[in-house]
Amino acid sequence: MTIEDVEVGSQEVLLHLGDAPVQLPEPVAALARTVAANRKGHATIGALAPSPWLFPGGQPGRPISTTQLTQRLNQLGIRPNQARSTALFQLATEIPAAILARTLGIHTDVAVAWQRLSAGDWANYAAEISQRATRSHQQGKDVRDLG
Repeated sequence: MTIEDVEVGSQEVLLHLGDAPVQLPEPVAALARTVAANRKGHATIGALAPSPWLFPGGQPGRPISTTQLTQRLNQLGIRPNQARSTALFQLATEIPAAILARTLGIHTDVAVAWQRLSAGDWANYAAEISQRATRSHQQGKDVRDLG
């Protein structure tokens, strides 16, 4: 993300990740304001211009690496991998695989695998509902045969 992806206004902070900006809620907005105002990379000595990156890395003109950012967040008690996995599995239980894949830009097979792992398999759900209807119909027939 670059500094241009964060729009800091007097009342709100907008994060531009796609076509429509996302308004950040407090306290995340306050954190974004602080990061945008105080961003420093390791390669600031001799740099002719400030880095365009929101999280500048150790090499001039390059963002921080995923590994380094994860380590810094872990030091603050933030576990991004756990949070990401939790969010993805929650989504997998709530929406069909095709929509999940299209929304996140992942392959449909991956979305289906997430749904199965999160017990949100829509095909199993439909099959279970179908079997319930058949069982209740058969049970009703069995009761009538006893009479």
